[in-house]
Amino acid sequence: MVVSSAYFFLVTLNAIVWAVAVFNERDSMSEMDKTYLAVIGGGPGGYAAAFHGADLGLDVTLIDIEANPGGTCLYRGCIPSKALLHVAKLINDARDAEEWGLKFSEPEIDLDKMRQRTRLVVEQMTGGLGQLCQARNIRYERARASFIDPHTLALNYADGSKKRLAADYVIIATGSRPTLFGPLIRSPRLMNSTNALNLFDIPETLLVIGGGYIGLELGSVYAALGSKVTVAEMSDILLTGGDRDLVKPLAKRLETLFEEIMLKTRVNTMKEVENGILVNLENEELGQEDRLFDKVLISVGRKPNSQGLGLREIGLSIDRQGFIPVDLQRRTAIPHIFAIGDVTGQPMLAHKASAEGKVAAENIAGRKAVFDPQAIPAVVFTDPEVAWAGLTEKQAQEQGISVQVARFPWAASGRASTLSRPEGMTKMLCDPDTGQILGMGIAGTNAGELISEGVLAIEMGAVVEDLDMTIHPHPTLSETVMESASAVFGTSTHFYRPQKKA
Repeated sequence: MVVSSAYFFLVTLNAIVWAVAVFNERDSMSEMDKTYLAVIGGGPGGYAAAFHGADLGLDVTLIDIEANPGGTCLYRGCIPSKALLHVAKLINDARDAEEWGLKFSEPEIDLDKMRQRTRLVVEQMTGGLGQLCQARNIRYERARASFIDPHTLALNYADGSKKRLAADYVIIATGSRPTLFGPLIRSPRLMNSTNALNLFDIPETLLVIGGGYIGLELGSVYAALGSKVTVAEMSDILLTGGDRDLVKPLAKRLETLFEEIMLKTRVNTMKEVENGILVNLENEELGQEDRLFDKVLISVGRKPNSQGLGLREIGLSIDRQGFIPVDLQRRTAIPHIFAIGDVTGQPMLAHKASAEGKVAAENIAGRKAVFDPQAIPAVVFTDPEVAWAGLTEKQAQEQGISVQVARFPWAASGRASTLSRPEGMTKMLCDPDTGQILGMGIAGTNAGELISEGVLAIEMGAVVEDLDMTIHPHPTLSETVMESASAVFGTSTHFYRPQKKA
């Protein structure tokens, strides 16, 4: 009974403290605005939701700390990284041109101008989104938002001022941030996926911890600019989410671009010394070994931005990983509050967040919509690119799903040969009985531009005959999609491998 009484006392005390804090916060904010829909977070999910809501006639307020919408993707992620990958491709293409009889001198790298050009791209895109906000009459609040109660938000501005915002509906689209790594140290030589894009300098040696898509993309940039890049990955394969046959062409090329790729390797400790960071690496071949690097890039994933919003205080729970549970409508446990994008779970992809944002806005506008895609494409923007959609061969094996797999090697593609990029492959997964397309994977240059045909086929419930009979232009890389469909029947024109017909 004593324990129960003490517990009751503590719960009551906490409730009183929270109520007083809420009262004080309300009292300190004399100004109160109202909106029908408040969207917290201006990334690809947030601004897509806000724009779609406004298009459907809703009164919308979009809240973000940046001067314009864009979020991590535009300011510190997708767009600046792809701009730098474009630079890396230009450098590598110039070097590869020697086999065609074209020889260029090594490039003179102006990091200041490179940063300026990247900033210009970001400013143009985010500025354009700001104009689209104005055109749609969306109120844009440059502030940090948190819940006072389920229908009231506290807006905190950079100048210290505060305001309350009452909303009938709220969409949480706060995104994610880089995950921290075990043996962390405080050092300017230690980078994450955000500050690595700043290109303060080009280190002579760079260790990338993590063989996922972010680490490989940024590692490719630094390698092209002149760094000797080493990758340390704990698993036995790069890009653990992809099929091994798709990863193989990329791994083979990266072996020529990177100094070393170390699989099944653990990073035990890091220590800053006078001329770099001393890292203790461990694997079966090395045992344990200390290696010195000028800089270290930590790229081991991302975690959701679900803290600091006052979610628990309003009765909204998050799971152990920090994700906000939602239903197919993207609705949380509180019916008028929705959540979308990285903060709701995997896959953490901008285009997934945008699609979720539209679904949430549709429901808030009174329409019926659910987020239930058959395929969400994933693209790794390395060189070569790797892309997949729908069911992967790895997932089929793990789930015990019977599939027929056909592959078309790009060595048989005329267009790939003219580009000197025959290392690619297009693969098709289909139901062995009905021929329905269940998945597609592509490894090769511009794979990200090609995968959407597979996404559309999967969403439409197309069968392999549909792609086989669709005339594709020649000579193009898109022909490899048609040829992979033909390969299911053993009738690929440019690749002979008889197979049992479905």
